[in-house]
Amino acid sequence: MTDLLTIILLGIVEGVTEFLPVSSTGHLILASALLGYDAAYWEVFNIVIQLGAILAIVVLYWRTFWAVLSGLLRGDALSIRFVRNLLVAFLPAAVIGLALHKQIEALLGSPLTVCVALIVGGFAILFIERTVKEGDIAGVANIPLPKVVGIGFIQCLAMIPGVSRSGATILGALFLGVERRTAAEFSFFLAIPTMLGATALELVKNRHELASGGGVGFGAIAIGFVVAFVVALLVVRWFIGIVGKRGFSPFAWYRIVAGSAALVWLLNR
Repeated sequence: MTDLLTIILLGIVEGVTEFLPVSSTGHLILASALLGYDAAYWEVFNIVIQLGAILAIVVLYWRTFWAVLSGLLRGDALSIRFVRNLLVAFLPAAVIGLALHKQIEALLGSPLTVCVALIVGGFAILFIERTVKEGDIAGVANIPLPKVVGIGFIQCLAMIPGVSRSGATILGALFLGVERRTAAEFSFFLAIPTMLGATALELVKNRHELASGGGVGFGAIAIGFVVAFVVALLVVRWFIGIVGKRGFSPFAWYRIVAGSAALVWLLNR
């Protein structure tokens, strides 16, 4: 497979899966196993192009961010609570991620872990969809602080590849009484500090390799960034529409089918 084709495919995978409850990291790991490319060579690329998907959220919700920024300058309580909730929910992942960085990296080399996590996560989504009543907490700024802390710790489950950061935060929010659209949007917004932190850590860790021109170059990263941005822009709009009409069950069934198929392939290759 040519590098250009790999760049485009990985950009598409990142853009499609970053904000869906299906695990972008898990899909990239499975793509490495299925397509046979060198995962270590593309490691920095896979991390950095996440910023393209994050930029899609900034573009889609620019009015929200502008309103929050304006409100902060005025000392508006709603805007302050919005930012507080994002930062508080981000802290557990930041602290635990730094503390367990080496253990998390070891898990990233296990496609079997991804398959099991996809399947178990799919059944978890179905269980929560069918047993948890629709919450009444609407608006990111209106989520009570104790529930924000709970969502932040639940997000840490996504350090297991295949669990899905967005899936963990959305399901955690639903379980704690947040309504569907707010749960999804909180997951989108929380991705910004979480992914910025992960990208910054990866760039610092690989700064010498990047400076020497090793691994994937900046040109390839730029192409992957743009592909991830455009695809995520389209997927997030579609995702919100699907969630409003059908909930999260379609993604649960996808996880179960995809995880099972990949597991069968891995065990029989």
